Amino acid sequence: MKTEIREYILKQLSEHPNDIATVTSKRFSVSRQTIVNYLTKLTSEGLITAVGKTRAREYKLINFVDKNFYEGVVPGMAEDILWREKILPLMSGVSPNVVDICQYGFTEIVRNVFDHSQSKSLLYGITRNAICIKLSVFDQGVGIFNKIQKDFNLNDPRHALLELSKGKLTSDPKGHSGEGIFFTSRMFDSFRILSSPLFYSRLSKGDDWLLETGDSEKEGTLVTMEISPYSSRILQNVFNEYAPDLETYAFTKTHVPIKLARYEGEQLVSRSQARRLLARFERFNEVLLDFDGVMTIGQAFADEIFRVYTSEHPDIEIICVHTTEDVERMIRRAKAHATINAANAPTQLELLS
Repeated sequence: MKTEIREYILKQLSEHPNDIATVTSKRFSVSRQTIVNYLTKLTSEGLITAVGKTRAREYKLINFVDKNFYEGVVPGMAEDILWREKILPLMSGVSPNVVDICQYGFTEIVRNVFDHSQSKSLLYGITRNAICIKLSVFDQGVGIFNKIQKDFNLNDPRHALLELSKGKLTSDPKGHSGEGIFFTSRMFDSFRILSSPLFYSRLSKGDDWLLETGDSEKEGTLVTMEISPYSSRILQNVFNEYAPDLETYAFTKTHVPIKLARYEGEQLVSRSQARRLLARFERFNEVLLDFDGVMTIGQAFADEIFRVYTSEHPDIEIICVHTTEDVERMIRRAKAHATINAANAPTQLELLS
């Protein structure tokens, strides 16, 4: 129970800097003085700091690692050297599974800067406290969403983000698989990209959200990745979830947040919206469509996916999650029409007669 109380205090501290003792004592049914003793111990260990006296005291987490580094980008730079010489020495005491994830994410994002951003500089860093390891990578290049939009002739940066979220997207197939950002975003507790005009965030519990920054002129990309030092997540398990074939290790499954296909002020009602969503699905065997945050869809949108596309691509399994009753009703309707059409289709014998 001692460990549980310590972790609870550390995780709740940012939300309850002034009343953490009261909140924790109620949560574990122990005296307030008992929790004060824990707080005193955490302070003496250098994990938190206290300002003020008695009941007016405010507690905060201490960043015991907070380092930033600047590099000029030149040909031949190696991301693994930056990791090994600058970041890894600051990971002392972190469990190997978390170190592996941090190495993968950091080197993938830095490699993208070298190969795609056209930036002349790189700013990167690490922040550590008792509950979080945060890695950041910033470049002053063309911007990841603008780059994808231009390379693939897409409608706008939001369309670029939708394609990026599916995985297997790269303008340099000889040098990249297009899988790095997809897997990195699923390894960390939080993964965020700020690249005007968009701010995209993905949390490990599956929440994706997107904000329009309103500034389309600002160049560069900032990626931040956060993970708990207590995380039990294992690098290989994340790969196995989306590349389950143990013989080929092929990336055959993808997870697509449907709300990324919806623009502000719009509902998902048209066939063109569905076709934009369906682009490149044929590269996967299984597609998980996540309807979280989508309350309803239109008949044409549903029909294009669950009747037209599925009849043309019977080998691709489309799985829907987080559907509302309205969304589920439209999906069932489209699938029912697909079944009726299949039943009424002429047989080979009839065609020959």
